[in-house]
Amino acid sequence: MPEVDAFDLKMLAALQDDGRLTNQQLADLVGLSASQCSRRRMRLEEEKVISGYHADIAGEALGFGLIAFIHITLATHSPDNAKRFRELVNRVDDIQEAYALTGDADYVLKVMLRDLKSLSDIVNNVLMPHQSVAHVRSSIVLDRLKESTKLPLKALQT
Repeated sequence: MPEVDAFDLKMLAALQDDGRLTNQQLADLVGLSASQCSRRRMRLEEEKVISGYHADIAGEALGFGLIAFIHITLATHSPDNAKRFRELVNRVDDIQEAYALTGDADYVLKVMLRDLKSLSDIVNNVLMPHQSVAHVRSSIVLDRLKESTKLPLKALQT
């Protein structure tokens, strides 16, 4: 695990809030010079602590009004079958997130779609017919209570 100090944590917290901060803006926020911030940011990027930058696009504004979680149980529990399922997941752009689980389901997928017809299509025409899948159960999100990609950086402070 890379070493991070209090200045690194301040920088990471600021960048979680606004990834477009210039080195000067970041320096002003954390109390370092712009050149020190630049060197620290480059180190954090090289060490993959900062894994990238992106724009948060409001899916609802573009008509993606349906979020669903899809629980998958595999037909057989073999490395080849798991590999086939992972390949499927990586091919389907509608799947935003996918996790292997313990418990009743083998995987849970998060999808953000335009409507119920799109959900029906992914379940009935993509997931169910796939040779690796035995069972599919979906849950539609009624209300999003919280959404965040921020890490709890305060937990790292000692």
